[in-house]
Amino acid sequence: MTTTPRPRAVTVGHRPLYRQCSGIALDLGSARTRAWISGRRTILDVPTVTFPGDGAIYPIQRGAIVDTPGTARMLARLLGHRLPRFGRRLIVLTAPGLGGVAFRTEARTAVEVLRPHTVLTLPTARAVALAAGADLTRPLLVVDLGAHLTEVTLLTDGAVTDARHTVLGTSDLDSSLTPPTQITDAVVAMVTAMVEQDSTSQTLEALQAGALLAGGGSLRPDITYRLSHQLHAPVRPVPAPHTAAVRGAAKLLKAAGTHPSTTGTSEPAVHPH
Repeated sequence: MTTTPRPRAVTVGHRPLYRQCSGIALDLGSARTRAWISGRRTILDVPTVTFPGDGAIYPIQRGAIVDTPGTARMLARLLGHRLPRFGRRLIVLTAPGLGGVAFRTEARTAVEVLRPHTVLTLPTARAVALAAGADLTRPLLVVDLGAHLTEVTLLTDGAVTDARHTVLGTSDLDSSLTPPTQITDAVVAMVTAMVEQDSTSQTLEALQAGALLAGGGSLRPDITYRLSHQLHAPVRPVPAPHTAAVRGAAKLLKAAGTHPSTTGTSEPAVHPH
């Protein structure tokens, strides 16, 4: 998890400035964008699309932000009127394990439209694990079967230690040219490579304990059954897999209220796991 540089936190009386700010948990997906605002009960869930002119533009494609201004316009349309007029806020933003600096940089630029005080980036796999209440003290294999991207991530002590992805997702299954077996075969190939290239036993240990599944593909029995059969290991779809990442980000957002990186205080950090 990384944090953007920020002005030094200011306190008002005995209450840090952050506590007077709203917070946003945000999951920018290629097909859907999901957001949760602190104090609200519902998750906002909309297509990742913007309309700058006569047609629709898709600013995030296959896990990469290809149109940063378009992403900013989408966020402003989705969240701008739902936020307090004044004040700056904490944003917890999920990011693909292989998104790297490029995704985080473009995403942070886009969310400036929301006037953040601090932006924390969180690997999507860790967000999924937090939402599922997984034990992060043990190696954990997370498979995110998204609409346009499928990602396999190994978490060790909650940190990403290996990640693979394929630009193939459940939206491709609408085509008769892409059977479900193509996705499951890709996942099995990625997991197999991770096990073979791991000089420790962590990947194998995580696999034997059971892979955690998120994304829309985890709701498809034809995919989950085949994965379990081919991996010779259990697979565990998380509850409400479509929104697992944003719910994990929201969980961290709630915990971050006492973290010194966001409050500017010396209070002990809250460890969400």
